[in-house]
Amino acid sequence: MSMTIRSSAFGEGQAIPRRYSGDGEDISPPLSFAGLPEGTRELALIVDDPDAPRPEPWVHWVLYKVPADLGTLDEGIPPDATPSVPPGAMQGTNSWGAYGYMGPAPPRGHGVHHYHIRLYALDEPLPVSDGLDKAGLLEAMQGHILGQAELVGTYQR
Repeated sequence: MSMTIRSSAFGEGQAIPRRYSGDGEDISPPLSFAGLPEGTRELALIVDDPDAPRPEPWVHWVLYKVPADLGTLDEGIPPDATPSVPPGAMQGTNSWGAYGYMGPAPPRGHGVHHYHIRLYALDEPLPVSDGLDKAGLLEAMQGHILGQAELVGTYQR
């Protein structure tokens, strides 16, 4: 079985419901994962939008130090550096410079944007603190990624 990530709110390539966008409640969607590689000790998650009109993808969420035995992330993870759920997890900064999830909010009339939700299985707990940005997390994970899975959702205004 290969590593997978899914959402009960939308399927692969489908529209992300307004509830999880900057036009709605702007809360993180529910996610579930399975098929983690043997030896997975910790998980990390990055959500970004490569369709943003800028040189680098717009980062919507950086979440790490997620317990490997969790299996799911409930919707609405609090936007704190060290949220109460999931236990032990830390959040980094997104492209707005804030902690936690901030949902799709592409420029009006810019067409369909694709939001890549990438889950990483890691072979050991990362020795890091909260507040990493995407680049810092990717650097910290180098040499520790056992596998990854991706879910892509869309959104347009």
